[in-house]
Amino acid sequence: MKTYSDANLTKKHQKGVLAIGNFDGVHLGHQKVIFEAKKKAMKNKLPFGIMTFEPIPVMFFNKRIKSHRINSLYQKINQFKKFKIDFLIIIKFNKKFSKLSAEQFIEKMIFKKTNCKYLYVSKNFRFGFKRRGSIKTLKKFEKQFDYKNLIINPFKKKNKLISSTLIRKKIREGKITEVNKLLNRNWVVDGKVIMGEKRGRKIGFPTCNLKMGNYVVPRLGVYAVKVKTSDFNKKGIANIGYRPTFNGQSLLLETNIFGINKNLYNKVISVSFKKFIRGEKKFKSIELLKKQIKTDIKKAKNYNV
Repeated sequence: MKTYSDANLTKKHQKGVLAIGNFDGVHLGHQKVIFEAKKKAMKNKLPFGIMTFEPIPVMFFNKRIKSHRINSLYQKINQFKKFKIDFLIIIKFNKKFSKLSAEQFIEKMIFKKTNCKYLYVSKNFRFGFKRRGSIKTLKKFEKQFDYKNLIINPFKKKNKLISSTLIRKKIREGKITEVNKLLNRNWVVDGKVIMGEKRGRKIGFPTCNLKMGNYVVPRLGVYAVKVKTSDFNKKGIANIGYRPTFNGQSLLLETNIFGINKNLYNKVISVSFKKFIRGEKKFKSIELLKKQIKTDIKKAKNYNV
């Protein structure tokens, strides 16, 4: 897979099939668009690629939005690789790019940059200055810029429209098993382990601590998880919250990995969410907290992950 940013595609990747979107989460709806585009490319023996944007436009326009992403750019790229695409275009979403009109976007980003023959987007795709461009705009300029626009109807599951917005809502509600079905994989938070206050270790339950960064913050509480590093893939239990029993002030994802008791500071780990166990709670004493943690661990171990 060849990755492009500012440069135009090489001849090898021009006149192919292109799918465009934010693709935050690369959920079932996104997968439908990518599968259909890939199928067209294979049938016509054409190169196939994806165009996406970084940062996500809504985070560019509203700097106050921090906890928004379903997956990081790194995770998104890895998901794209699974489709065995030929090329990936990552457009830097900045002030200059945001000023492009819908027609300029088609001319500069689609025609001049890729010269694609087939263009795939979802039915609700919007683009250009103030999101004025739509599928009608894409259809209007087909002949002028020599491409065929193919629209994919939004994916529905049990008569519900699958969208990144819906998935974020379900993450915030702690409905992780539903989220995983809509993603067709487990929701994962990646991060570098940071130094904590070692309270977990002192009470007999050492944890690896991560900051949530730009990820959507799930419902505060305890989850059955799996933790993957370059060395192991183990079951565990995670708490996302402010540690009210200890009057904590900062949001942390604290994970106790079953069968692992070693220093993982500065190591990158992937926490894969499997099941919500209980909400965050303030305990009257450390002993009551320890008793609850033992119950939570038992539930997490019994859960088939």
